[in-house]
Amino acid sequence: MTLSRQRRFVTPRADETVEEIAARAMPDEPRDDVVERIKGWNLHIFAMRRPRGLLLGSDVVFVEPPLA
Repeated sequence: MTLSRQRRFVTPRADETVEEIAARAMPDEPRDDVVERIKGWNLHIFAMRRPRGLLLGSDVVFVEPPLA
């Protein structure tokens, strides 16, 4: 059986911000654009958590859109 392709993701490093994750995951793309995309792909972190955007070391942060 062949495994299906999975979405790329990262886990935050200690005290890492979404801006730092964006730079690490997609260093060659405009930072502000990448941050907005990451926020949109990770509503479980950036819309529902209080304080908003708090990253935990156990989080799965998707760095690409959902697969079709």
